[in-house]
Amino acid sequence: MRPVDLIPPDLRRGENAPLRTGPLAYIVLGALALVLVGVTMLVLAGNQVSEREAEVTQLQREDAAAKARAERLAAYTQFQAMSEQRVATVSSLADSRFDWERVMRELSLVLPGNVWLTSLDASAAPGGAGGEESGGALGGSVQGPSLNLSGCTTGQEAVAGFVTALKDIDGVTRVGLESSAVTGSASESGGEGCQSRDFIASFSLVVAFDAVPVPAVAGESAVVPEAPPSGEEGSESEGG
Repeated sequence: MRPVDLIPPDLRRGENAPLRTGPLAYIVLGALALVLVGVTMLVLAGNQVSEREAEVTQLQREDAAAKARAERLAAYTQFQAMSEQRVATVSSLADSRFDWERVMRELSLVLPGNVWLTSLDASAAPGGAGGEESGGALGGSVQGPSLNLSGCTTGQEAVAGFVTALKDIDGVTRVGLESSAVTGSASESGGEGCQSRDFIASFSLVVAFDAVPVPAVAGESAVVPEAPPSGEEGSESEGG
């Protein structure tokens, strides 16, 4: 026969005592744990936000200090730019120098005995001697220094021979015949110094030196920046 406990449940003790609270206590404990986790995460997030704000503030201070230093050094930057511009200008002018003395010497060597020059015009600028206004063979296409020669000779064959001789000058890239006319007699050849010689043809031609470099900017004045503030660095700059 199975024993039966006749003690009412609310009066029982020990292992036989029933649970009076039920699952509610566990639910409350779980809710408290979740609240604790949430508060912890909220505190950590707040700390991270505070740290980021402090970093942003520090970066802003560093940026302001860098800008102030850059403004103090702006004058020296302008002087550096001016120095580089002057070096580039001097280099360009040095590259564009043309040895006219050598050209004149070689011209005297190749000049035939039956050719008399009445004028000689030299220009170091592109299109200078054979400009567009001349309307000649080269027009304004000359890319470097040039010579414009005018004179008279004994005939058209002598003009052609002179053109060929000019091409032997070092650096000559083209020779353009601007004009050539046969007058028919020495007295009608025209040109200063031509009447007293046996010259019956007058000519005008352009000798181009296209391969010679010319200044990139001609006649352009450089803008001089303001002087840097006085100090040790300024003294070094002025001393240089």
